[in-house]
Amino acid sequence: MDVLQATNLRKSYRSGAQVVEAVQGVSLSCRAGEVVAFLGANGAGKTTTLKMLTGLIRPDSGEVRICGGDPHADVRVLERIGAVLEGNRNTYWTLTVQENFEYFGVLRGLSRAQVRRRVPGLLEEFDLTDKRHTQVQRLSRGMQQKLAIALAVLPEPQLLLLDEPTLGLDVQATLDMQALVRSLVARGCAVLLTTHQLDVAQKLSDRVVIMRRGQVITEQPTRELLRAYSGSGFDLRFEGTLSEPQRRALLSLGAEEVEPGRLSYFGPGALLYEVLDALRPLELRAVTPGEVDLADVFLRVNSEAEVAYA
Repeated sequence: MDVLQATNLRKSYRSGAQVVEAVQGVSLSCRAGEVVAFLGANGAGKTTTLKMLTGLIRPDSGEVRICGGDPHADVRVLERIGAVLEGNRNTYWTLTVQENFEYFGVLRGLSRAQVRRRVPGLLEEFDLTDKRHTQVQRLSRGMQQKLAIALAVLPEPQLLLLDEPTLGLDVQATLDMQALVRSLVARGCAVLLTTHQLDVAQKLSDRVVIMRRGQVITEQPTRELLRAYSGSGFDLRFEGTLSEPQRRALLSLGAEEVEPGRLSYFGPGALLYEVLDALRPLELRAVTPGEVDLADVFLRVNSEAEVAYA
């Protein structure tokens, strides 16, 4: 069942005499028990899209349905949405963990009795029982993020929006957060995940939606997207600095500098010779078949879109 269904969303803004088309015909969906990674570079239109999904701004055209209801016409639909914003902006740092549950529970329409029944289970599930009477500002970053998600799911929403849930966390806290998200999804929650940490998106997502310049440029199941680019990747190491003409030539061939002295190339093996020619006279250090991950695919998809719209 589609918990979220957005169809042909459009939104423009006026900047002086210029009209900026922030979102241009975006459609996306998210089913119960599914994690959709909603990706894009800064300025791609993700934030504007999310604001339309949550009823914060009205689309110029198109429609949004959350569990069949319109959040722009019926505020009760918003009760089915939980959100965790980057930077723990949905917690009060001077309140204790328990006080946050009580405040936000009532704010979201729960009775005090309902809050009291649900909180012990959430404290145990999110490993916060020992921190029940601790001020949020005294918690570790990982604990703060756990509390943010626990508060978001307190009203038992059917759609959870996660914005950079693992940003700034250490390795163990990141693994704990991923396990919590999987647990929520296993219970039937639909999750729309926005993050620049593409390794996290790859591990958690069932489907990937990539935006660029206000448009969706690809939407595929994560495994299929990775499979589509597998077997065509090479990692090239070299000494020296690329000139701008070299960068443009390499980009047109499907090669992009992912860090100084390293190229990522996706494409036919026969064209690899042209990539090597474009690197001359820089010293080549190594050419190896590349392991394709979501970061590589993200760069490749955006490069292909750049060439297509050039």
